[in-house]
Amino acid sequence: MKRDVLIERFFTVLTSGDRVGARAILDEILDADCPAERVLTRLFWPTLEHIQKLYRADQLSELAHNYATRLMRALAEQMQLRLSQAPRREMSALVACGRDQGEELGALISAALLEAEGYDVFFVGGGIANDELVEQINLVQPNILVMFGAIPATVPLTRLLIDRLHSIGACPQTQIVVGGGVFNRAEGLAEEIGADLWAQNPEELVNVIIENPQRRMSADQRTVGRKRRPRRDAA
Repeated sequence: MKRDVLIERFFTVLTSGDRVGARAILDEILDADCPAERVLTRLFWPTLEHIQKLYRADQLSELAHNYATRLMRALAEQMQLRLSQAPRREMSALVACGRDQGEELGALISAALLEAEGYDVFFVGGGIANDELVEQINLVQPNILVMFGAIPATVPLTRLLIDRLHSIGACPQTQIVVGGGVFNRAEGLAEEIGADLWAQNPEELVNVIIENPQRRMSADQRTVGRKRRPRRDAA
């Protein structure tokens, strides 16, 4: 079956709240020996992107959005149990996101894939104040901090968090990684706010983390936290 057709079927049952139909589609895929990792990255993620795009454009009702994101989250958590687990890397990642349900679902998929790749994952989710996040980051001392964003409102909070971490020198060796739709739509945004790595989707996020364990943004590359020069008044 073509992937686009499958995504459309999945979208239809999710947005109508058809829990039995959604599980039937997943059973059909799993019976065809499709790995859980591919289900999350090739079905769940593109379907979520489609849902979020329609919702942002006011082409999907609040009810349909709630149906879809709540049901998909429950199914994603079940799918995580089917992921093959790599040996532990003795590295930790703290994963957080904005308040939006779509952001939290993207962050959850990222956390599941990272854990399957051998990372010890602390999944914070969304809606946590930056002060609490900074306190938790200091406590956990993660090797990697992942911030997942899907909507513009998440960007300034992420910017302030990164600025705060750098200004107080908290966890200087922690690699800061951002991912999600909002960073896809604005080229250069991730670099501007001081992230070490960035990715368009959960699968790419895991890959760039694995492939670039030592990459850190140097102080002179960061624009976050810099004060703009005041303009001189015209003579």
